[in-house]
Amino acid sequence: MTTHRISPALDDQARAILKGNDRGGYTVPTDGLYPYQWNWDSAFAAWGFSTFDLDRAWTELETLFSAQWDDGMVPHIIFHKPDPGYFPGPEVWGTNKTPATSGISQPPVAATMARLILEVDPVAGRERIAALWPRILAWHRWWRDYRCGSGVVAITHPWESGRDNCPDWDIGMAGVDGSNVGEYTRRDTGHVDPSMRPGKDEYDRYLAMVQFGRACGWDQREIVANGPFLMEDPGITFILTRANDDLAAMGRELGHDVSEIEGWAADLRAAAPKLWNPETRGFDARDLRTGRFADRIGSAAFLAYLAGVETPELAARMDGIWNAVRYGFPSADPAAESFEPRRYWRGPSWPVVNALMAIGLKDRGLDDAAERLRRETAELIEAHGFFEYFDPTDGTPCGGDAFTWTAAIWLTWAGADGPAKGGA
Repeated sequence: MTTHRISPALDDQARAILKGNDRGGYTVPTDGLYPYQWNWDSAFAAWGFSTFDLDRAWTELETLFSAQWDDGMVPHIIFHKPDPGYFPGPEVWGTNKTPATSGISQPPVAATMARLILEVDPVAGRERIAALWPRILAWHRWWRDYRCGSGVVAITHPWESGRDNCPDWDIGMAGVDGSNVGEYTRRDTGHVDPSMRPGKDEYDRYLAMVQFGRACGWDQREIVANGPFLMEDPGITFILTRANDDLAAMGRELGHDVSEIEGWAADLRAAAPKLWNPETRGFDARDLRTGRFADRIGSAAFLAYLAGVETPELAARMDGIWNAVRYGFPSADPAAESFEPRRYWRGPSWPVVNALMAIGLKDRGLDDAAERLRRETAELIEAHGFFEYFDPTDGTPCGGDAFTWTAAIWLTWAGADGPAKGGA
């Protein structure tokens, strides 16, 4: 299907944002608020660059994987250059890596983004993906070895999910003691309205988890066994399932034996039903310390379409949640008491999640739903610009402005008058 661009002027603005947030081989999410390279932000940035600078797209991924740990983990923050005003910085994480990094990971979207980038020019990209492929494989193996002990993906810190303060994590956070983390000064609330960010009590608990990791030398098995937080995450479970599919597809083209990766994807699909909560009628997070479901449903549940494990009951649930708001898909259920339409992941609509959902919807043959999601996301960006996220009830822009991944999503998906392109 041939698509046309909605607004060439916005295309120019989006490209200018990517170039403006370029720090020489990597992008920052936005100037000031996030001064380093973030893992899944960077993967989306690479997709955005692929629309006008293919070499730069591959460089973005290569820079991300240049900080990969020996055990295969790709950290969620890479501290390429000093920025003493940022908290928590490398001295807080204490990972003793070069370059300095955080000690946790983030949603493994890189394989899916790499496959989309490769499709732009398979010949030009073959050498680049051939070099990246074993690194991505090692990262996926890290997820398998260190985070899939229960069959699905578990996270050891809410930040690892990418959906930092979503209601899914409330029951796990309740068991974390943040009373002894000491004094600190946050930078994020100096750049963004504090009502749009996680609260201090949440941040105290986040830091307690970081301090536990540092105290045990970032021993991943110790963190999983005895750390203060461990919850199964439907979002990363579905993202990794799809990423395994995409990694296997690229591996076949490169002539690799991909049976191991296919097995990982099959195992995750087979285990996905354990995340089904009949009370919420959806895929739900579970606290592995207590065995309890979060009893929350949010946008992560609907990434099931991306992984090809959706159910008819989930489709009805999606319609009910989506029709309760006006713009895009909310990150949390508008009917829940915990819903806050402008506070980070407790309700707002995120263009990046909308794009992932739309890819899944398109692949499942739900073209009308994919197009509706694109159209509503485009309306937000056209009306308000390239903000980090938006109030799904009235469209109010929230978080950081001139945001890299929103610009990238505009160039690849939201700004194209047609449904999202899948990779399967």
